Amino acid sequence: MLTAALSALVLLAGCSAQASPDAAPDAGSFLQEHGLSGNAVKVIDELEQLGGADRPTEFTASVRPGELLLSDGEDEFSMPLPEDRFYLSIAPYAEKTHDCYFHSLTTCQGELTEQDVHVKIVDKGTGDVLVDEEQTTNPNGFVGFWLPKDVDATVSVSHSGLTAQQEFSTGPNDATCMTTLKLA
Repeated sequence: MLTAALSALVLLAGCSAQASPDAAPDAGSFLQEHGLSGNAVKVIDELEQLGGADRPTEFTASVRPGELLLSDGEDEFSMPLPEDRFYLSIAPYAEKTHDCYFHSLTTCQGELTEQDVHVKIVDKGTGDVLVDEEQTTNPNGFVGFWLPKDVDATVSVSHSGLTAQQEFSTGPNDATCMTTLKLA
């Protein structure tokens, strides 16, 4: 029942994939079976680097506030994220995008793959600059950031003379996937 609910939620998020019914007895075995290891931060960072045919199709991985959910269609595992951090994955676009709320590391695909972007993230409450750097989008078209929890912020992205800006929050019910940054 829980797997069906997770599949429905991933589908509603706009980033769905079909997983095979391989069972795994625990999270450690699941990771090992799929060539992964380490904590949730390491798994997220590794999977975020993949795009296209390099991404796994036999399981799904979804970033939620506070946890990474892994599922192979039969079993589901949760790995905790650092208590004071929030993961936000951003996919700026020029012409096409998809709806997404919780970032899927195995199915979300952004338009601008391996493109240089400048990202600036500012805490609206304090004015502190949380990120101000050049990044190259991953083969999946996204670039991810580990941010403080419970802040209201503004992200600005520029690419090839085009810019986009959007407000967001890093609370317990907020989106981990931002696909609404239309460059203009």
